[in-house]
Amino acid sequence: MARVYNFSAGPSTLPVPVLEIAKNEMLDYKGSGQSVMEMSHRSKVFDEIIKDAERLMRELYNIPDNYKVLFLQGGASAQFSAIPLNFMNGSGKADYIITGQWAKKAYQEAQKYGDVKAVASSADKTFSYIPETKAEDFREDADYVYICLNNTIYGTIYKELPPVGDKVLIADISSCALSEPLDISKFGMVYFGAQKNVAPAGLVVAIIREDLLGNARDICPTMMNYKVQADADSLYNTPPCWPIYICKLVLEWIKEAFGGLEGLKDHNEKKAKMLYDFLDNSEMFRGTVVPEYRSLMNVPFVTDSEELNAKFIKEATEAGFVNLKGHRSVGGMRASIYNAMPIEGVEALVAFMKKFEEENK
Repeated sequence: MARVYNFSAGPSTLPVPVLEIAKNEMLDYKGSGQSVMEMSHRSKVFDEIIKDAERLMRELYNIPDNYKVLFLQGGASAQFSAIPLNFMNGSGKADYIITGQWAKKAYQEAQKYGDVKAVASSADKTFSYIPETKAEDFREDADYVYICLNNTIYGTIYKELPPVGDKVLIADISSCALSEPLDISKFGMVYFGAQKNVAPAGLVVAIIREDLLGNARDICPTMMNYKVQADADSLYNTPPCWPIYICKLVLEWIKEAFGGLEGLKDHNEKKAKMLYDFLDNSEMFRGTVVPEYRSLMNVPFVTDSEELNAKFIKEATEAGFVNLKGHRSVGGMRASIYNAMPIEGVEALVAFMKKFEEENK
């Protein structure tokens, strides 16, 4: 069976060269006589894997030396609790910007632990834009400001970071991780669930400024204490070994295929422009995001008919374009065109959309 073009928002498509390497090393990783899925996380062989993954992550993101890179479990959603338990420890206040479902869930979870304020929201227009904020919108004594950098469901992204001054900025970057350069020094912490752009489900990468560690609340579960994880080099308990291994392979692929994140950004911009240009000129399909806030990774679109939407999804699936159905909370369609989606996949999708439009006038 031929591989389909998988436009899933996550778990999502992985680079074919990475899958080929993983296939070839499945039974015997580099002469060890065992799969990475079988080996001890304390072994010398796995120690090299996790250290290589961290080294490549630091290189690609140009991570400053005073930041820790952690490989964690629990999904990005577990960080919704871990973040206030670790960092809402001064005034007990935190400011959140609500730009979609995941930011909203993080905000609601943080409310269990302190005085949490929603300083801005784009819910009034179904999260189709990023709300503008001013420095005075943020409380002087807030322990941190929280954002979701790219909104998977709604297809928006911050083009400019909010003006938080010297306050600690924390960002969920799950659906845009490693898609383009990012100045890590502007954040106290960034984190991402790896299943959207970097690895299989089961791994969370957290990049945290060292001076923020060590002040977790007494009630913070040990497994959620970032300092405990940092002191143990992400090996406090058995980590998600296989996703970390795939993450390493993906990082190597980014470096070898694109030369780094600048080259990958160019690749992603070409794909996104191709799809957005079609949507902007189509008489049937239209994008749902305010153009200035459009994501490179997640492209939601609709027709003016629920019946036509359903027909398109059905016929697209039959033609080998899978997982184009929009999130259940918004409907319509969504094409997630992450790093591993080849340009040929977007070209083929646009050609299919043109054909569908001609046949359904």
